[in-house]
Amino acid sequence: MTDAKKAKAAKGAKDAKDGKDGKDGKDAKGTKDAKPQAAPPGGKPSGTSGEPADTGRSWDDGLIARRAGEKGATEGLDALDGLAELSELSGGSEGDNEAHTPIGGAYGGPLRTRLDALGELVGLSRTRVEGAVLAEAGRVLDEAAARQRLSSRHTVVAIAGATGSGKSTLFNALAEVPISETGLRRPTTSAPIACTWSDGAAGLLDRLAIPGRLRRRPLAGGDGDEELHGLVLVDLPDHDSAVVRHRDQVDRVLALVDAVIWVVDPEKYADAALHERYLRPLAGHAEITFVVLNQIDRLPGDAADQVLDDLRRLLDEDGMALGEHGEPGATVLAVSALTGQGVGELRDLLGRFVRGRGAAALRLTADVDAAAVKLRSAYVADGRAGLGERSREQFTDRLAWAVGAVAAGETAEREWHRNAGRACGTPWLRLWRWYERKRTPGGGTLAAPAVVEDELTARQRVEQAVRTVVEEASAGLPEPWAHSVREAAVRGAEGLPEELDELAVTAGPPPGRPPRPAWWPAAVLAQASMTLLQIFGALWLVGQIIGVLEPGLLPPVLVMLAGIVGGPFVEWACGAAARGPARRYGQDAERRLREAAAGCGRARVLDPISAELMRYREVREQYVTVSRAGG
Repeated sequence: MTDAKKAKAAKGAKDAKDGKDGKDGKDAKGTKDAKPQAAPPGGKPSGTSGEPADTGRSWDDGLIARRAGEKGATEGLDALDGLAELSELSGGSEGDNEAHTPIGGAYGGPLRTRLDALGELVGLSRTRVEGAVLAEAGRVLDEAAARQRLSSRHTVVAIAGATGSGKSTLFNALAEVPISETGLRRPTTSAPIACTWSDGAAGLLDRLAIPGRLRRRPLAGGDGDEELHGLVLVDLPDHDSAVVRHRDQVDRVLALVDAVIWVVDPEKYADAALHERYLRPLAGHAEITFVVLNQIDRLPGDAADQVLDDLRRLLDEDGMALGEHGEPGATVLAVSALTGQGVGELRDLLGRFVRGRGAAALRLTADVDAAAVKLRSAYVADGRAGLGERSREQFTDRLAWAVGAVAAGETAEREWHRNAGRACGTPWLRLWRWYERKRTPGGGTLAAPAVVEDELTARQRVEQAVRTVVEEASAGLPEPWAHSVREAAVRGAEGLPEELDELAVTAGPPPGRPPRPAWWPAAVLAQASMTLLQIFGALWLVGQIIGVLEPGLLPPVLVMLAGIVGGPFVEWACGAAARGPARRYGQDAERRLREAAAGCGRARVLDPISAELMRYREVREQYVTVSRAGG
């Protein structure tokens, strides 16, 4: 192709794309405005290198004559140069105004459910789980949203491999046009180069950050092979390149493409860098993985089959399923990009793979599976997590013991008994007790036993109760959620001992004497009667002694004896009758204090713990949905 024809073709391509703007359109315009530069003898035209033309060079007859003489030697390269320029002109702006067909509803069924669950899981876990743990899940959600907005009619397939594996040669063989530069110089491919077999893939290539000057077509002015319609093939730099920037580009693009063709050669197919850094971590992406053994033309006899079998063995050790006998998995085959052996089979496999239009969903499904594996330690408990009824009751018992509920009940019961003794006891016994209290130093100011425990001991009991219930609630939980439970309990336990001290005063037995039952007046009257009998019998006996009354010893003695025996009997009967009410009174006092302590502990400690456990169960259900095999 002559330079004049090349310029005319560039102008015609630009006119055909008139009205389309954007970044790629500007690239096309720049290509049109630049004047082509002549190639030196035996050299490569400037169009293939992407260098700007020398606009200051004159086009004289000598130059034209020399180019005419070199026509036969450079015709093939000129044709490639024109093809590259037309690819830049047509591909640079091909998708700026074209309406892409979004995947949208293609994220239906199990994948849509799993993505929704993953989003809920991340949202519920942001304040509980470290951001580094959720980073991969967030990346998957972002990539799923980004891929959904782009074309569903295209499948982006990357060709990756080590230095000298022949991936660029295979790339050119699949395109049937020498697009990617090959040679002995290393590294040969310095940036990703894309070849598209149909329109509408500009958005996908923009996502991969592939500029318009590196976007090609397999055939000038056409859509290429119908069997590969919808394919976007990307040739990557060497994954083991000495240039760090090249390796970073490989990692970046591999995270965005729909499928990968790994090209290996007989010398480096077992390279540890390939298996440990890529194939093993990506074993779950087997359904979107092609492993191609290239350069089999260098192997004599049946050596190719032996190497291929050993390659399958290594992939199996990496944990990558192999798609054999109709089972889903990685596709493994042998080719020679140089001679074309096996390339046709690979093209047929790619064609069927692209026409299925399921690569994007398969990639996202594998990404979700990988994210679920990384999240497992943050959401899967060793045992049954939760706070049982027994743990709650034991926590309440410890708080009740710390607040002195048992002692308060016992004190209330003793107070009821004392009140019954004061009401129903004999006057002589009460007088004797009063005398003993007066005679004993300090006996008149005898205080009741303390109800509330010592402050330090009570605080320690409360802290021990909180620690115990936290250990029981967090047993078996993943560490992020166990830590969250501990924090919730510690926050709630602040000020709990002081509040329990207030409850010991406000919720304890009311001050003053306990209430009296209805039968106490009758008991008091009976005791008074017994006392009167004693007094009457004594006066009767004294009257007989001094001669005021007629002598008769037996009647006054019997009356006195009835009063003397009846008084203690009434006291004993009242004491027996008071045991039940006294016990119930003490139990009521203990119950009120226990319930008050339990309500305080529930509001401050148990409810926050239960809320965290409920949140964990919610995210656990979401994780089960996310990690469900096959959706």
